[in-house]
Order: sequence, then structure tokens, then C-alpha cells
Amino acid sequence: MLSLGGRLIELPIEASNPQDARGYGTAQDESFYAHQRELLRDVIAKSDVVITTAVVPGRKAPVLVKAEMVKAMARGSVIFDLAAERGGNCELTRAGQTVVEHGVTIIGRINVASEAPYHASQLYARSVTAFLLHVVPDGRLQLEPGDEIVGATLLTRGG
Repeated sequence: MLSLGGRLIELPIEASNPQDARGYGTAQDESFYAHQRELLRDVIAKSDVVITTAVVPGRKAPVLVKAEMVKAMARGSVIFDLAAERGGNCELTRAGQTVVEHGVTIIGRINVASEAPYHASQLYARSVTAFLLHVVPDGRLQLEPGDEIVGATLLTRGG
């Protein structure tokens, strides 16, 4: 995400108990979520792509993106709501559907993680292949420490 020009938005957590002992988020009161929405309002209005991920195990996902926030986004923007299966972080998300509201596409796919292993495996295989073709260009291993890729990955040489 960062390599593509994206940026992670982390909001200050002003809660007495924001997570449980396992590190999972805990449910908060409505005033907490209202404050989070206020902090997000301008950021979302200026964003072309918003990916939401807030979930609380065993509970409905907190609504952090209200309809009026979506309306303030530029036409053609996209919200990918990874919390759709639990009701969604966007008020306009429809689980299992892609909808367009106020010119903004809202993706509410469910069970997205089940699709990741296939794509992750493909990406990993392509990365390993590209690396091997780089260090074994003519069927012979060529490890030049001055090479940026080799230098960043070489752990030992000559024993």
C-alpha cells in the first residue's frame, strides 16, 4: 500500500480499554465512535480510496463512515469495507455486494481472507522467480554484493 502512494491513518485511541488481552479491539461507547468519525471526516473527504478494517470479535462492526461522509468524497472514489461481513464500517455498505452511492463505489465483499492464499502464493512465486532469474542469469549463481537486490538479501558469503 505504502509503495503505491497510500498512507495509513491511525487515530488517537482515547479509550480506557481499547483492546483485550489478546490484542483484539473491544467495543466502545457511541461517544468514542462519534469522536473517531469527526477525526476521519476531512481525511475521508480528501481520499480517493478508503479501506476500512475495524471489527470487534463477536459484535457488529462499528460504523465509522457515515452517509454524509461518503457524499463529501469525489465521484469515482472507492471504499473497500473489509468489515462488511460484520455489518460494515461504512453506513452504506451492503454485505456481499458492490454498490454505488453518491458516485462512490462501496465494496462489501465477504470472506476476503479466503481469497488471499491463492493470490499470495502467486505473488510469492513470481517474486522468487524474478529473484532467481536476477541472481542466476546464465545458469550460474552471480552474487555481486554491490548489486542493490543482492546486497539487501545476502546473509552470508564464503562460509
